[in-house]
Amino acid sequence: MLDTQDNTVIVTDRAARRIAQILAKDPEKSALRVSVSGGGCSGFQYGFELETDRGDDDMVIEKNGVQVFIDSVSLMYMSGSEIDFVDDLIGASFQVRNPQATAACGCGTSFSI
Repeated sequence: MLDTQDNTVIVTDRAARRIAQILAKDPEKSALRVSVSGGGCSGFQYGFELETDRGDDDMVIEKNGVQVFIDSVSLMYMSGSEIDFVDDLIGASFQVRNPQATAACGCGTSFSI
């Protein structure tokens, strides 16, 4: 497991509540995995998927009884970020506020560093 002192990622209360609601509908899954991959309109994109097992290199964030997994490669791009859940006029989604991002697209799931 990685040292979370140097790789802080915050999960908001809103995000934790929404993760709990989603996991309640799929009891076979135990956490939300947040990842970064190449692609999207700004160079990198965030991925969100339900997960059953933690990977050996995952950082585990626990918030209000739910878990979020982030692998070590994704964590390099997400260090210092905040994961939130936003429900507004254009839709509901998980959003990552990433201080390392130098640009982001309008959808909030793609960024560049």
